[in-house]
Amino acid sequence: MDNEEINNLNNLDNKERAYATGRRKNSIARVWIKRGTGEIKINGLSLDKYFTRPVLQMIVNQPLSVIQSEQGYEIMATVKGGGLSGQAGAIRHGISKALSLYDQTNRPALKKVGFLTRDPRVVERKKSGLAKARRSYQFSKR
Repeated sequence: MDNEEINNLNNLDNKERAYATGRRKNSIARVWIKRGTGEIKINGLSLDKYFTRPVLQMIVNQPLSVIQSEQGYEIMATVKGGGLSGQAGAIRHGISKALSLYDQTNRPALKKVGFLTRDPRVVERKKSGLAKARRSYQFSKR
């Protein structure tokens, strides 16, 4: 078997990268992952430039901390749609899926903490006759 056939078995492209799509709320993240320095680029910006809030940076780094490999992978992601919280969740989902494709031994640890499952919760639609999805207008007796 040559190198290209091994990559096809490991779901890698010709640049030794694994690709996965992550989703959360209305956000969609496309994630490429390969062995490297530990650099994370999101839409061409570094992690701390794109997500200034430490909580969102922590969410993105969670899959790497679960497999105890913060510096082992180079991650490039593009994300669109939704807000910052949804985008961070989508990137986390994409990184988790890409890590499990890159190395199957990562899968049980990521599955145990629930990072491979798509969070199905989305915003409930507004109903007619109500102020918001469930909030009604104030009742007036007189």
